[in-house]
Amino acid sequence: MNPKPKIELTLSTLDRSLELFSNILLIVMWLLTIFVFIKSPTIIPTHFNASGVPNDYGNKNSVLLLPVIATFIFFVIIWLNKHPHLLNYGTTITVDSARKQYAQATTLLRFLKLGILIIFTLLILLTYLTSTGTISNLGNWFLPTLIVLMLIPVAIPIIISLKMKG
Repeated sequence: MNPKPKIELTLSTLDRSLELFSNILLIVMWLLTIFVFIKSPTIIPTHFNASGVPNDYGNKNSVLLLPVIATFIFFVIIWLNKHPHLLNYGTTITVDSARKQYAQATTLLRFLKLGILIIFTLLILLTYLTSTGTISNLGNWFLPTLIVLMLIPVAIPIIISLKMKG
């Protein structure tokens, strides 16, 4: 088995935009978390069922866990984007196909990173709104939105990658 070629990629306009939006959203998420932590009551919803109704409550310190997890994922994806040869691909990677396949994979990861940040930021905001009584639950739209935000950015590049020759 031949190792996958190691090449350096140049970022496309789309990749640069995804990075910019992700960086901004990471900062917004942390600022929102600080606001929520300061303004929330001592007890907040910590878990929601599939219908978006809170079904477990805990200390407001638990809201700090969400941005920590999201930030960890953020930096793992940054690391993976710098080492695309370590990823698994649905096709054999050759010197000729590496640039296209790696570019596709790293774009997928950037979309995934942005989707994860959107979900975590929404969850922090909706937890706050629920804890203050502004809304009673996340709503039936949250779970389908979560699924779409996670599947669409992953499915499209995978389909494109499998259609590429070599």
